Amino acid sequence: MDSPRGPASFATQANALLRKNLCTQKRNLKTNIGITLFPILICILLVVLQNVINSELDKPKYKCGCICLETSVDGRCARKECGIQYSTLDQVGSCPIPSPPRWPALIQVPRADFRAVRTSSQPFDDLPDPLCRDSWSCPASILVTGKDKAVAEAISIRLFPALSPSLNATDFLDILSKFVAGSDTQPWYIQLLEPAFFSGHTLYLIQPECLPFMSQTISYNTGGIPFQLNIQCVEGVPLWRESASIINHEFLKGYRQRGGELNEFIAGYDFLGTTQYGLGVNVWYNSTYNDNTAYSFIATLRVPRLVNAVSNAYLKFIKGTSVEMLLEYVKDMPKVGTSFQLDLSSLLSALFFTWIIELLFPVILTYLVYEKQQKLKIMMKMHGLKDGPYWLISYSYFLALSVVYMLFFVIFGSLIGLNFFRINEYSVQAVFFFTCINLQIALAFFVASFFSSVKMATVVGYMYVFGSGLLGAFLFRFFFEDKTFPYGWVLVMEIVPGFSLYRGLYELGQYAFSGSSMGGTGMIWRSMKDPLNGMRDVLIIMSVEWALLLILAFYLDQASLLGDGVRKNPFSCFRCLQKKHAPPLHEPSFSQQDSRVVLNMEKSDVALERKIVEQLLIDPNANEAIICEKLRKVYPGRDGNPDKLAVRGLSLVLQKGKCFGMLGPNGAGKTSFINMMIGLIRPTSGTAYVHGMDINTDMGNIYTSMGVCPQHNLLWETLTGREHLFFYGRLKNLKGAALVKAVDHSLKSVNLSHGNVGDKQVKKYSGGMKRRLSVAISLIGDPKVVFMDEPSTGLDPASRNNLWNVVKEAKRNRAIILTTHSMEEAEVLCDRLGIFVDGDFQCLGNPKELKARYGGTYIFTMTTSPDQEQEVELLVHQLSPSANKIYHLSGTQKFELPKQEVKIAHVFAAVENAKRRLAIHAWGLVDTTLEDVFIKVARGAQAFNEFA
Repeated sequence: MDSPRGPASFATQANALLRKNLCTQKRNLKTNIGITLFPILICILLVVLQNVINSELDKPKYKCGCICLETSVDGRCARKECGIQYSTLDQVGSCPIPSPPRWPALIQVPRADFRAVRTSSQPFDDLPDPLCRDSWSCPASILVTGKDKAVAEAISIRLFPALSPSLNATDFLDILSKFVAGSDTQPWYIQLLEPAFFSGHTLYLIQPECLPFMSQTISYNTGGIPFQLNIQCVEGVPLWRESASIINHEFLKGYRQRGGELNEFIAGYDFLGTTQYGLGVNVWYNSTYNDNTAYSFIATLRVPRLVNAVSNAYLKFIKGTSVEMLLEYVKDMPKVGTSFQLDLSSLLSALFFTWIIELLFPVILTYLVYEKQQKLKIMMKMHGLKDGPYWLISYSYFLALSVVYMLFFVIFGSLIGLNFFRINEYSVQAVFFFTCINLQIALAFFVASFFSSVKMATVVGYMYVFGSGLLGAFLFRFFFEDKTFPYGWVLVMEIVPGFSLYRGLYELGQYAFSGSSMGGTGMIWRSMKDPLNGMRDVLIIMSVEWALLLILAFYLDQASLLGDGVRKNPFSCFRCLQKKHAPPLHEPSFSQQDSRVVLNMEKSDVALERKIVEQLLIDPNANEAIICEKLRKVYPGRDGNPDKLAVRGLSLVLQKGKCFGMLGPNGAGKTSFINMMIGLIRPTSGTAYVHGMDINTDMGNIYTSMGVCPQHNLLWETLTGREHLFFYGRLKNLKGAALVKAVDHSLKSVNLSHGNVGDKQVKKYSGGMKRRLSVAISLIGDPKVVFMDEPSTGLDPASRNNLWNVVKEAKRNRAIILTTHSMEEAEVLCDRLGIFVDGDFQCLGNPKELKARYGGTYIFTMTTSPDQEQEVELLVHQLSPSANKIYHLSGTQKFELPKQEVKIAHVFAAVENAKRRLAIHAWGLVDTTLEDVFIKVARGAQAFNEFA
């Protein structure tokens, strides 16, 4: 004999589930190809678009401008010269600049139509009249405050030194270091060249008072490069305000907004505690252009002149006009000729890469909901799979798939030259992507608790993927780019996993774009300290949310609050808090007839069974396989309907080595009883014990020694029959040669071994083949108790006969409960039968006892011509005065003859005599069948219940 096997260990169950998942993954070829091709196609699309755009940018209109100095005889250019002096603004970015010009430091000046004026929202009397905008003559204002008004005003009037009428154009750029000049251009989009000094742009000269000679056009040459400077005088007006809060409020009102009042200022100065002994000042500067890159360059190229202007003014205030502290010029590093390249992947990465990464979410969600919808998860549990191995392997499996997917994505993107991956530090990407995929898996487990339909889950999953990407690009992005929008609300929106993913990808894309444009690096770990970088907050939010969602998903799975009806103690996942409670004592109220005790002789066997159960429950040495104690199931009524009583206090005892059959019409409650025994639904009251273990509290341990063949086949369509048996065999702790032997024996026993049928995928099986496989699964691993719900449904006679042999062989070492509609099957397989009607047993006993008890009659059938029916009926009553006609149709009559009134020999003799005077076409005499017993008992019980 084989040594007894204990329940499968954690490692054994984990190994079984992992092998099953790998087999499933191996069969999902189309899905795998589709998932793999999607990021490849997106990356290739970005590269193609980038090359198309860059080839357009490589055309002459974007290359450094040139002129022809000499032409050959054939009209071709023999010698040409290129440089920024021959280039348009679109071309200068690609020109070589071996000796960059020295540009005077400028300040940012608002355009004439955007300068501050007096309006309803800015009701300050010292602001100019709005009519000045019509003539483009509005002055540029500076707001001033401080503790000492006299000192602040004295310094502020010296901010803009007056220009002398004798302006020498030959050293104009050097002269500008002594005066304050400005520009309304964005200083960041042309490298090494200040746009204010090019034709078409205006250089503003800020003065206390504008005179005619101060606005003029000057031709100028520096470094061999000719310029034509368009100089325009702007009056700079310092305006006093009582506090810094007023200035802040005025700046906010005057900030350039679409559709609002367009008021802007040059700058603001808060002189704090400035005195003649020390300068202390806060500077507000103009950030007209709401762009992250513009912020940094404006701060670099524009703000120094504001600081220098106030420093100069303070020196003149305390030392006199002869003292100066000049900021002469700014100068870039020399550069070689370049061609402008657009890093399209970095610009579009946030949207497209959000879709790529989130593509795995509906795949994982669909897989989880499929197992739930098909009840495969509960099927695995019923064969002994614990929660620990299931969660560990399922999570690890999805994590491994996601990691491989992301590695392939990053490596492929790097190899084809996408700067998004190549410039940003790989360790930053690794941490971000690892956190993303873990959050995505946790979200899928959590969301799966709310779905029971694969189709609905798939639709919602893909709507989330594409919806979160589009909302991130066209809604959420504007919120976190707008620095006036409360950052706290940005963090709240990033709780949505799709938005946090988009924000992280956006930050990586922006750093990659800046790095490729400036020839530097992208995001590194030090970049997390940048005030405008939201990556650190994103990582924190995703990490916390990952942990919380995983805990919530595990809780919902344990409590089964949203599952298929199996509800556990909500604290069952916290074993230290779990207590074993007795079943509820208070149940839905029913009339007294529903809980009646039937004392008539027909149900004496049911009453006897209840007494046996009561005695066994107090016997400490009882070792019966199954004991059911007053098992009861009530389904709550819905939509105004009354409660449905499916099982009425069922009591039953079953010993090892016996097979018990439940017969009953549809809707009698047989499947409800089986579902309670296998843990699919919880009893309303009462309980059952399987080898001493309570189904209300010890279902997890019962599963390790239980086999189940459910009413409907619960199988994976892509696995083979052999793979199913290997999986469930491992869950029963079969290993090595014993496992292989058990699988081969199971396939052979249910006739699935010939022609390699066992190695075909289940989706290619017929209904009967699937049924036989379900029976084989229920018996593998020698479970102590087996429940079979209509196991022979859909089988042909030969297969059904073979299946019966399998069950008869299997019941020798285990207890089996089966339900069936086949009387022949019940008579062949079952040691005891119970006819179950309207939620209760009507009788119990072996087939012979039931036929003897309920079938004490013969069935006599005779067919004659219709005009001889009366003579046939007279003949029958001569044989048996108590005969009862139960069928009559066109000459064919059927009668019940009590056995105590007739002898078979007398019947044969009477029929032979009747043949002389009657035209008898056919006749027969049969004993009562089990089917007759079933019909009689079922009809009687239903009639009694209707009457009661």
